[in-house]
Amino acid sequence: MSAALSPDSWDDIAPARSVWLITLADLALLLVGFFVLLQAHREVDRTRLLAGLRSGFGVEAPAPIDPMAVARARVEGYAPGSAQADLTATIAWARDAARDKRTVITITGSTAPTGDVDPRTGSAAILAADRARAVAAALVAQGAVAPSRLILRVAPGTSRTVTLSVGFAGDPEIQAGDPQ
Repeated sequence: MSAALSPDSWDDIAPARSVWLITLADLALLLVGFFVLLQAHREVDRTRLLAGLRSGFGVEAPAPIDPMAVARARVEGYAPGSAQADLTATIAWARDAARDKRTVITITGSTAPTGDVDPRTGSAAILAADRARAVAAALVAQGAVAPSRLILRVAPGTSRTVTLSVGFAGDPEIQAGDPQ
């Protein structure tokens, strides 16, 4: 007759491995994971890292491509308190940048940190808005960009400039609900 194990006799069975050994292995894995996490948050030269991975697998590096490239232009030369500047080069740049109908141009007007304010109101924000509006008006008047493709922003207190940047907005026909 074979003896069946009852729950009371389970305590008498000797384990195959010691419990402290399993706990030690768990602790070692936690430490390794912790150090991996520390290394992952360190500043790494991604170019060198990718080159090392490619060489380890015997793969040549592809030609460098920047898929998130953003075209920018800057209008400088504003006198303190003035919204007038030479926009000849900016208009040519915007005309070229706006050839793709899926893009929009963001125009950010700004003022110098001190003393660069609108002479009538004493407001730096109004002067920054006036600079952005003057650039937008010139772009539209010269036919460089449609008004619906312009976004105006204000950043008073940074520098006496207007910054233009091109961004991808998507296909205007799809956004209007027309099927392709």
